[in-house]
Amino acid sequence: MERTTPCEDGREIVFETWGDPDGHPVFLLHGTPGSRNGPRPRSLVLYQLGIHLISYDRPGYGGSTRLPDRRVAHAAHDVMHIADHLGLREFSVVGRSGGGPHALACAALCPGRVRSAAALVSLVPPDAEELDWFSGMTESNVHDYHNALENRLKLHATLVDNADEMRVDPLALFSGLDDEMPYADRQVVADAGIRHMLGHNFLTAVQYSSFGWIDDVLSFCTPWGFDPAAITVPTLLWHGEQDVFSPVDHFRWLARRVSGATAVLQPAAAHFAAVPVLPRVLVWLREQAQDDAAATTTA
Repeated sequence: MERTTPCEDGREIVFETWGDPDGHPVFLLHGTPGSRNGPRPRSLVLYQLGIHLISYDRPGYGGSTRLPDRRVAHAAHDVMHIADHLGLREFSVVGRSGGGPHALACAALCPGRVRSAAALVSLVPPDAEELDWFSGMTESNVHDYHNALENRLKLHATLVDNADEMRVDPLALFSGLDDEMPYADRQVVADAGIRHMLGHNFLTAVQYSSFGWIDDVLSFCTPWGFDPAAITVPTLLWHGEQDVFSPVDHFRWLARRVSGATAVLQPAAAHFAAVPVLPRVLVWLREQAQDDAAATTTA
């Protein structure tokens, strides 16, 4: 069931929950473009895993009010706001693709409430030292991110046109990406169930506007508002080595930057393999949160 919660700044956030309401709470932060209806395990599977899954539309996506000039760090505020609304003191976070940086923001900025975190196929901050941010990245992404830095009007026009096409055909995004995707990604998105979930996700994302998509891209190219090195909670970094949307050097940079992170690199996988791996990640988050809570109680 779709639910709405008002923020103190007058915005509204739309979110949904699935799975076991008494299970371990995990926020799933969607990709770019994306929405609360992003790919996820079925509710029966979530019940079996003991997971209470929560996902929301980032500002400007779906039914959530836009927040102009938002940074990646703003996700921490919105996640805590929803957690307060639901009466959740502690929880875990997982972000996939464009949701990865936002999950890292929660882990860095809410250490007293986030018990465990995971970032799957994530980008890194644009000012990451000793990293060629664009190396290994597909041409379409390089084009959009360069426009975010140098020509925002062109970025706006491009993503508005893309969103218009997706309202007619929710999977139109793949038409332009098919030649850029490695074989491993084409295998994943060929699955009928995954395509259905992605189509529903994309349609919800751009249902009313393209601002969420535009603001995401801009936020990735400006200072994030936190340093991943500040993360102290148990954190899983997962990546496919064949990824051309979030290149593997981003993963390696994060693995060096986040002290104590569990870093998993799959040599034969690419970007969209982060969809089927989610159930295993949710189990890891639940177990790490339980272990962390037990260690805290013992101490």
